[in-house]
Amino acid sequence: MKWKIIIAGVILVVLIAGVGLIYLYSMGKPLYKPGMVSAGENLRAPLTPPAQVNGDSLWKVEEDIQLHHFSAGEGRNILIIHGGPGIPSLEPWSGLEPLTGDYQFHYYDQRGCGRSTRPIDSFSSSNYYENLTTLDRTLGIGAQIADIERIRRILGDEKLILIGHSWGGFLASLYAAEFPEHIEAMILVAPADALVMSKNDDGGLFEEVRAHLPESMQDEYTAYLENYLDYKNIFTRSETDLVVLNGRFGEYYAAATGIALREQGETGGWMVHAMYFSMGLQHDYRDSLKCVTAPVLVIQGTDDLQSEQVSTVYVDALPNARFYAIENAAHMPFVDQPAEFAAVVSDFLTELE
Repeated sequence: MKWKIIIAGVILVVLIAGVGLIYLYSMGKPLYKPGMVSAGENLRAPLTPPAQVNGDSLWKVEEDIQLHHFSAGEGRNILIIHGGPGIPSLEPWSGLEPLTGDYQFHYYDQRGCGRSTRPIDSFSSSNYYENLTTLDRTLGIGAQIADIERIRRILGDEKLILIGHSWGGFLASLYAAEFPEHIEAMILVAPADALVMSKNDDGGLFEEVRAHLPESMQDEYTAYLENYLDYKNIFTRSETDLVVLNGRFGEYYAAATGIALREQGETGGWMVHAMYFSMGLQHDYRDSLKCVTAPVLVIQGTDDLQSEQVSTVYVDALPNARFYAIENAAHMPFVDQPAEFAAVVSDFLTELE
């Protein structure tokens, strides 16, 4: 999901922090740039993962970072990258169940959410920039992409088939830009509106939700956003504080869409904001995807709150991508129309053989 209104919060932080125009200029650029991970830049640990414990439900990606995972099916490995940011799956997708005879689908909780390691609880330093860079390096976009590469090495696959949902589709695309030689194919399901960000954006998903909320919830929602986007004071908060705040947005999303909240793992806290900070005030990652020549299928439900134009951005940026719309499905077509979703994915994967 792309929450572009965060831009205003970050600008406010910079101004109030009084660190000057130089810092404002630097914050205008993203902390993450494609190519950093494959070059080993801004990482806490090498891309080669530590030794694993056989039969464990945890992947050890750094000495102090473990990722909870589970799988369904037998056959060719396929890695599922969940969305959010920071909203992991508790159980396999019903839309992939018919394919479990031929493929083994691996689900994992990204670092900083669900049952995976949450390496930061709170910050004791008053140095905003120091806290910001620590957060980015530990839980930001680069760290999440590095984990995908470590999982590839743990699985022992030369090339990955990735399925990314929402924010996970954005992460999958950036991984492919970093390591195109290790991508066999990708399926992006309602990929997040995050490839391009500018100072002229209109508030993204936050404002889409506002537009669909009843009048009786408008004041409450405004107060929530003011609290949630209080980036001046973000480093006074704890992991628990941010988990609660991040989770509440899902309640407003449900009220706006009329879709009941589904079972999911505990949302991330710091990791959500780490990835926002990684993107900076403005970026355009589309050119980095030109090197991804593997086949890509982009799927979106026609009833999704997110515009179909967002998916078109990915299709246009990826050289070998095509689009498929599923009728009577919203942001999770693998739940809303599982049979059609399974058939479309099966046809796409069969073409790879």
